[in-house]
Amino acid sequence: MSSAEASTRRLGPLFALGPFLRPYAGRWALAFLALLTSAGATLALPMAFRYLIDRGFASGSRAHIDRYFIALFIVSLILAGATALRFYWVSWLGERVTADLRRAVYDHIMRMSPQFFEFTQTGEVLSRLTTDTTLIQTVVGTSLSLGLRNALLAAGGIGMLVLTSPVLSGYIIAVLIVVVAPIVFFGRRVRRLSRASQDTVANASALAGEVLNAMPTVQSYTQETVESKRFGAAVERAFQTALARIRARAALTAVVIVFVFAAIVFVLWLGAQAVLAGQMSAGQLSQFILYAVFTAGAVGTLAEVWGDLQRAAGATDRLMQLLAARSPVTEPSTPVPMPSKGEGIRFDQVGFSYPSRPGIEALSAFSLAVRPGEHVALVGPSGAGKTTLFQLLLRFYDPQSGTISINGVPTRHLSLDTLRQSIGVVLQDSVIFSGSVLDNIRYGMPDASSEQVRRAADMAAAADFIEQLPEGYDTFLGERGVRLSGGQRQRIAIARAILRNPPILLLDEATSALDAASERLVQTALDNAAQNRTTLVIAHRLATVQQADRIVVMEHGRIVAQGRHSELLRDSPLYAQLAALQFGAMAASDAV
Repeated sequence: MSSAEASTRRLGPLFALGPFLRPYAGRWALAFLALLTSAGATLALPMAFRYLIDRGFASGSRAHIDRYFIALFIVSLILAGATALRFYWVSWLGERVTADLRRAVYDHIMRMSPQFFEFTQTGEVLSRLTTDTTLIQTVVGTSLSLGLRNALLAAGGIGMLVLTSPVLSGYIIAVLIVVVAPIVFFGRRVRRLSRASQDTVANASALAGEVLNAMPTVQSYTQETVESKRFGAAVERAFQTALARIRARAALTAVVIVFVFAAIVFVLWLGAQAVLAGQMSAGQLSQFILYAVFTAGAVGTLAEVWGDLQRAAGATDRLMQLLAARSPVTEPSTPVPMPSKGEGIRFDQVGFSYPSRPGIEALSAFSLAVRPGEHVALVGPSGAGKTTLFQLLLRFYDPQSGTISINGVPTRHLSLDTLRQSIGVVLQDSVIFSGSVLDNIRYGMPDASSEQVRRAADMAAAADFIEQLPEGYDTFLGERGVRLSGGQRQRIAIARAILRNPPILLLDEATSALDAASERLVQTALDNAAQNRTTLVIAHRLATVQQADRIVVMEHGRIVAQGRHSELLRDSPLYAQLAALQFGAMAASDAV
């Protein structure tokens, strides 16, 4: 493979940005026109200087000289205007394309099933959304424009050098090769050190974020000093790496200045000899020197831009990998409406293994029918498959075998929005967003009125503590609801589910974080909310489900027993064992 083919392949991922660039073709045309104008004005400056020297000064006429100075000023005005317009348009395009790309990647990730996150870390996705898109923004908004501009300057400068003096052009091209070689060498070292510096800063930030999110644990174990030292060491490593980058950049600057001025002085000396020999005019020499400087600067900038393009190509490739990822849970080609009435929920011979744990069955030939309006509790040891049922019912995953249906319609035939809008969920680990109480409760029903929110909060036994908050329902709750207790977070999550008013409720240990008094209130509220609704409850605390219509006992992904509390105490050894562990052997025997 030739070096040109290898270079093209390295930059190949950048062509994937085409769909994000095409909508702004008109603005790209304006930016390119401004770029051509600024490059043309820059290349015209040396010629203006030449005529100023050769014709203006040679004529001895003040008026003649003034005209050339005016012409030179007009060229500079054109250069300034075109450069400003180029900067504005390419910067606008860089920001716009990056925003579109970030939104496209985020929208795509939002549609991915949890299976995607079994193999992809959230931190990696965030890094691609921030760091990688910033690299692309640099290329689209700066480097690409600089590259095109300096390519034009380099090509035009070399052409004008040859036209001005073919002999000196040979010397200057040879000198350029000598000048560019160390610039490229040191430039690569600076880029490597820049990446290393960014990595060390990112590591320090990641360490700080991890510790700050775990401050109660850090302080309870009196590890503040240890963590401060760890962060201090990470910051010091970042400083030392940055210092190495600064030294390399300083050396690069010195090398560039020495070599460029040495080249200018050398070519100027050769030109001076040619002027003394009558082989060229002073104006031609000035023109040649300026073109030489422009060309050298353009070539050096192109070397830097090439490095930016390669880094952006890698970033684009990583982002396109995210966009190319496809969720195994797909929308049906022809969605079926959800029937308002039917036979309820049915699991029919469902078999499922998590993709990250192939060969380990979470559910095995699982069958269960839940009648409309029935209150069914799922109990069993950890790993029995209870939470997996919720995951499959919500179509976070699809089973490898068997079918799941609601009112006679397989969930695969329902649109994801239709399916999930018919289900209210309260998880064991309640999620609170960094907004107000009002925002959190009506998260699943954004158009709910304040009165509806208050009724839901009252049913969830949350109204009293909410009204005691500094700003009531408008109180900001902080990241992950850090301003609330665990029980308060849980009650807000329950109010959120109640407000949605769905036909199906899924409760995963919904009262696990509540004290005894709040638990009684919330349990009553949940019982009220479950009226005329199909309700599935995962419970480890058997006291909360003794009044369920049916208790299903699960073990190793199968149903081992089902019935009422008193029946299971008598007929199911596993349930009796679980009850004995919670209520005590005497209480269990008394209950029988």
